Amino acid sequence: MTDAATIVPDSQHRGLVARLPQGVRNYALLARFDRPIGWWLLFWPCAWGLFLGGGTAQWGVCAWMLLGAVVMRGAGCVYNDIVDADIDARVARTAARPIASGAVSKRAAWLWIMALAAVGLVVLLQLRWQAQIVALGSLGLVAAYPFMKRITGWPQAWLGLVFTWGAPTGYVQATGFDNLWPLAPLYFGCWAWCMGYDTIYACQDREDDALVGIGSSALSFGRHVRAGVIALYALALAGWGGAIWLVRPEPLALVALVPVAVHLGWQAVTLHADDGDGALQRFRANRFAGLLMAAACYVVGATA
Repeated sequence: MTDAATIVPDSQHRGLVARLPQGVRNYALLARFDRPIGWWLLFWPCAWGLFLGGGTAQWGVCAWMLLGAVVMRGAGCVYNDIVDADIDARVARTAARPIASGAVSKRAAWLWIMALAAVGLVVLLQLRWQAQIVALGSLGLVAAYPFMKRITGWPQAWLGLVFTWGAPTGYVQATGFDNLWPLAPLYFGCWAWCMGYDTIYACQDREDDALVGIGSSALSFGRHVRAGVIALYALALAGWGGAIWLVRPEPLALVALVPVAVHLGWQAVTLHADDGDGALQRFRANRFAGLLMAAACYVVGATA
């Protein structure tokens, strides 16, 4: 049973956001500016695709993509909170979120989404037209995501499609529509990675999700959460390995995956589904996993 003391409420904020005036702070909390792990997880697949496609010198584009990850992750969080306000109010970890608690109205939240999306548009215009088309293709997936937990026990599978869309965007930014074969295994690997880490994250809410009646892969796996995460991370590595092989068909190139493989192995093997604090620690560790994978893609992309 998850100890309530191990759950980290979203109302606990720190750093610069905690010093903002309350009115401004509410909007920063809505966009999760106090929780940078989310934008790192959204950004890393962008960098992987860019580097693996040969865009290892496009550091300016990489910086734009990081900014885009910050603002679009923020806009997605606000949208998710608008849709989930009734559910959030009944879950211990999310009850104090600005919309669920009534601190920010839904109308004001929609205006905040528009402001964040305007910055995202500026970022979009920095990309080549092929990458712009790919990036816009994610909008339907993003719009549908908050409703998945109401209709399926595997909403993480949909999140995997949404939160790793940066991989095809980054790859097409580097290559255009040429040589797209590595993109399929790269995206598949990213999907499995995201589903794995979000299953870990969902371990914090298993009891509340069951009581509220919403779906979660952490619930659907039952007693086999650890085995499920091991399998998903293995699929991720297989997909990434296939993408690397298609870019540089040499056994030595696959060695670049060893550090991230070891790291993901540690996460999965040491996971205890009923330890909310440990699950959160392993979820956040994926920021470092993303860096290790980015290094692998950079090495392969620069030497292909």
